[in-house]
Amino acid sequence: MEREVREFISYLHNTKKTSKNTEVSYERDLKKIILFLRERGIREVGEVLDSDLQAYIQEMQDRHFASSSVSRSVASMRAFFRYLFRMGKIKSDPSEELKSPRVEKRPPEILSVDEVDALLRQPNQNTPKGIRDTAMLELLYATGMRVSELIHLEIRDVNLKLGYVTCHESGKERVIPIGNVSRKALTQYVFEARAAFAKSEAETALFTNCSGKPMSRQGFWKVLKGYADEAGIRKDITPHTLRHSFAVHMLQNGADVRSVQEMLGHSDISTTQVYLNFNMNKMRDVYMRAHPRH
Repeated sequence: MEREVREFISYLHNTKKTSKNTEVSYERDLKKIILFLRERGIREVGEVLDSDLQAYIQEMQDRHFASSSVSRSVASMRAFFRYLFRMGKIKSDPSEELKSPRVEKRPPEILSVDEVDALLRQPNQNTPKGIRDTAMLELLYATGMRVSELIHLEIRDVNLKLGYVTCHESGKERVIPIGNVSRKALTQYVFEARAAFAKSEAETALFTNCSGKPMSRQGFWKVLKGYADEAGIRKDITPHTLRHSFAVHMLQNGADVRSVQEMLGHSDISTTQVYLNFNMNKMRDVYMRAHPRH
């Protein structure tokens, strides 16, 4: 089954043009499913029954996996076995009747403007690492780009003169303007600190780690978490937190939803409109404080 998984991931990459994160997620889920099936004596994809997949879901639930994790595994199984069926590698699709558990959607964690300011004050500007980290954090908050887009930026994607960056994700690209603060931080990093990390002049990645390799998602998460702890922020911060905060702060300060949608790279405006709820909450708080007959 490992061969079929490799072929499926290759199909996603070459035909569907999926992101690296999507491919890694699918592969991780499918490897776990294969281990489970192997324990049940199943070696070939054609031997898999719907009852085997249901048993895997039940085991995840018995082990108290989060509903979101179970749903993701169901999505991985559906995509994989649907691919096998369409390619004629199996006679029927055992995942066809699988149902995902209901996932309660929690609102994303948002930092206040003061918390963002505190976070961005933490890096030590007297060290190359501090200058690099400031540039990453400022750019993420200035643009609302995904962390996967941030770490895949190349030098050529940044136009410091005109003040914009070009993001690439899943075969698409979009141009996002940057403000003076983030442009200054990026300029300082490119001309004063990047050489301390990029061990080769041939390295095209904008942000690299101490070994000179492109920054990883996990590496950035450690950077972010460390500064959040130093800033005394107790919220559950993830690499997506600054993206969410960017969207809410933009809307709260008068940006229109359509413009924010374009900057975030959302294909559906309903995804962006989720952030309007935070704006309504702020308006309600202001109303309750200010209206004489609230």
